[in-house]
Amino acid sequence: MKNMNFEKISTLKLSIFLVGLCLGYTPIKAQIKPNVIIIYSDDQGAIDLNCYGSKDLETPNIDRLAKNGTMFTQFYASPVCSPSRASLLTGLNPQRAGLPNNASEANKADGLPADRFTMAELFKSAGYKTAHIGKWHLGYTPEMSPNAQGFDHSFGYLAGCIDNYSHFFYWNGPNKHDLYRNGKEVHYSGQFFPDLMVKEAGQFMKQTNKSPFFMYFAINLPHYPYQGDPKWLDYYQKKGLAYPRDLYAAFMSTLDDKVGQLLKQVSDLGLTENTIIIFQSDNGYSTEERAHFGGGNAGIYRGAKACLFEGGIRVPSIISWPGKIPKGQVRNQMAINTDWFPTLAEYCDIEIQQKDLDGKSLVSVIKDSNAASQHEEGYCWAFRKSWVARKGKWKLHANPEDTSKKGSLTEADAFFLVDLVADPGETKNLAAAHPELVKDLKQQYQIWEQKNKK
Repeated sequence: MKNMNFEKISTLKLSIFLVGLCLGYTPIKAQIKPNVIIIYSDDQGAIDLNCYGSKDLETPNIDRLAKNGTMFTQFYASPVCSPSRASLLTGLNPQRAGLPNNASEANKADGLPADRFTMAELFKSAGYKTAHIGKWHLGYTPEMSPNAQGFDHSFGYLAGCIDNYSHFFYWNGPNKHDLYRNGKEVHYSGQFFPDLMVKEAGQFMKQTNKSPFFMYFAINLPHYPYQGDPKWLDYYQKKGLAYPRDLYAAFMSTLDDKVGQLLKQVSDLGLTENTIIIFQSDNGYSTEERAHFGGGNAGIYRGAKACLFEGGIRVPSIISWPGKIPKGQVRNQMAINTDWFPTLAEYCDIEIQQKDLDGKSLVSVIKDSNAASQHEEGYCWAFRKSWVARKGKWKLHANPEDTSKKGSLTEADAFFLVDLVADPGETKNLAAAHPELVKDLKQQYQIWEQKNKK
């Protein structure tokens, strides 16, 4: 990957932000700011952690993170990888972020537009050292690279998946080596990629020289290919887990091991008390052929990756900050991955110039289990030919698709209305019984669609 003018692009966006500060925004206070680590897992089922109800997995490290922090039961992202990551980093829904579907290497112009202001640029403007470690999947050109989008340091791959030992992206061929550090190709053939991630993260944290840091740790587990630690595969097979759950479970426990190793590094450096840690999956579990048609678990929720039923977009999400965030708490309010942008800005006392984010700060919700959801007005998703309008307990699907095949869909289900309180598994279509609700939610989506065309 050749070095182009991505530094100029990033510098221009940062300059615009700083001009805004000079024109009247509150200056950043001279204080010790918390570090931030976002651990973003990949294709993880909605209940695939013990703390989320799994009965057949071993995930003690992530469970401990939940025990020491606050976990969400109604947290949403996007149905596939790239839109979810674009939303996380911009605080905008995928359509406004400019990436409503997966970035494809076949189209070099496909990715997160260079002019979008990212969370990394926000933290950088506040004096943070910033790092991307792991999967990118937000573009393939230099101006769309991590270093062009606010990350001082980047180590990982650009495509949607790699083999964890050869570090080759594989799809229809020819396969391509895909591992870079700050835009330069690097080779670690035979070394397990998640181990390389943990090592890189430790080196980055040591080199920050006590400056606050923001690290986007985008680990590629449990996304296919399922390459879990042999000890875990042996454990689950002896336990009697059936294929392909055994393969997926081994990869999930390997993910948990790597999260544990990362958290130990934070502890060994004496940073635990002043580090905000978020753990979240990007979307639901995969039912693709390369994922052995499944292995993950969404529990009662219908759907999986690449659809808008709950199993495709409802994801595990946890935040921890010792002494500052409630410990061992559960929040049932609806929240979205776009919310992390303003939430972290508030916790880290960073002024946001952009006032029309789709995300809303969750600080009040995290403080108080009785606080209202920040999305009482509703929220919408659109993916391929399907869309969803959600408000309160009501959720309207248009042209629904169910990648989990947990139920049948007919022509009569072109509009599929569900009551998520009475029917969280989205099994019964109530559209015929509530035509006024259908009308209202259609209008909500139409207004949303018009806004996104601007």
